[in-house]
Amino acid sequence: MKDVVVIGAGQAAASLVARLRGKGFDGKITVFGDEPQPPYQRPPLSKAYLLGDMALERLFLRPESFYAENDIELHCSTRVDSVDRDAKTVTAGDQTVAYDHLVFCTGSDPRRLPAAIGGDLEGVLVVRSLADVDAMAPRCVAGAKVLIVGGGYIGLEAAAVAAKLGLKVTLVEAADRILQRVAAPETSDYFRALHQSHGVDLREGCGLARLTGDGAVSGAELSDGTTLEVDFVIVGVGITPGSGLAEAAGLEIENGIKVDAQGRTSDPAIWAAGDCASFPAAGGQMRLESVGNAVDMAELVADNIMGAGQDYVAKPWFWSDQYDVKLQIAGLNTGYDRVVVRDGEDGPRSHWYYAGETLLAVDAMNDPRGYMVGKRLIEAGKSPAAEQVADLSVELKTLLKA
Repeated sequence: MKDVVVIGAGQAAASLVARLRGKGFDGKITVFGDEPQPPYQRPPLSKAYLLGDMALERLFLRPESFYAENDIELHCSTRVDSVDRDAKTVTAGDQTVAYDHLVFCTGSDPRRLPAAIGGDLEGVLVVRSLADVDAMAPRCVAGAKVLIVGGGYIGLEAAAVAAKLGLKVTLVEAADRILQRVAAPETSDYFRALHQSHGVDLREGCGLARLTGDGAVSGAELSDGTTLEVDFVIVGVGITPGSGLAEAAGLEIENGIKVDAQGRTSDPAIWAAGDCASFPAAGGQMRLESVGNAVDMAELVADNIMGAGQDYVAKPWFWSDQYDVKLQIAGLNTGYDRVVVRDGEDGPRSHWYYAGETLLAVDAMNDPRGYMVGKRLIEAGKSPAAEQVADLSVELKTLLKA
């Protein structure tokens, strides 16, 4: 068997190496990760872990012993400096390692505020890594004043945890409404009401002009001219694909590391999977930022390294936990022209996205049945009549039989 080197040590990397060994790959596997911990789950960081409901070891995707037991060389706290495609080697510090197959699982990086508006002040934090959340935890004390910049899922999840911990939370979103880029107005309305009911001062159509403070952040000036006193700031304004090293190596980049349908980059010896990779889809290259995509795509690349020759068919799904609401999303709502609401009256609720008569996606709030039925319908290419979806007298599972 040939040698595999993996750059990145997150969900995609962990899934890929476990799949290789599980399928009988007996070549050398080397993994480089720039964090001190072995691969771990990121979604619980800003929720269960920050709340103190999950211990550090429970974050790990595999026990630390898994890697040695499966003859996987895991190099933590090790950043890869360069890739030499001609020599087929990677260099990390004073190490140079040869590869037959190289896989980029470099994930994504949080967008940060420019230094020109105070983004480099102490106490301006992002939510991406264990180190980020460990730096945040001591600041999350009841009564502290936190400003959250960004009304996407990252910002809203941070707001929910901060409110639960008793902080005074202000969230600003420069767009007209929260979740504007990713969800329908109906879903925005639902989560706006939810956060306001928990005391969050939510300001839409209001951006951040600049942060102020002498070394450490202590205030904020908003685009509407108002000023706030703040103890710290959480920035949730999106992420960018971790494609810098691949670009420096001369690989083709298109909204991330461009791969073909089987996960190969423009160099046939190099692959990519997860948040960092864009793959062919209807209308052009697509990049998905989700755990499900990281796992599925990494496992497909592992299979293809072993010769399976399979194309990747994405089955998008996502989730978000806010207070006592679990939002589950199936499909992609791009191109929708109407939303059908199935309202369980203070109970399960779901929003069904249609383009004409075609079902595209479902947002399900505390509605696991709506989510599962919607997901199965979308994956099967079935579109129930909108009237049936909205009619609470119609059992959702009967839609699968149509």
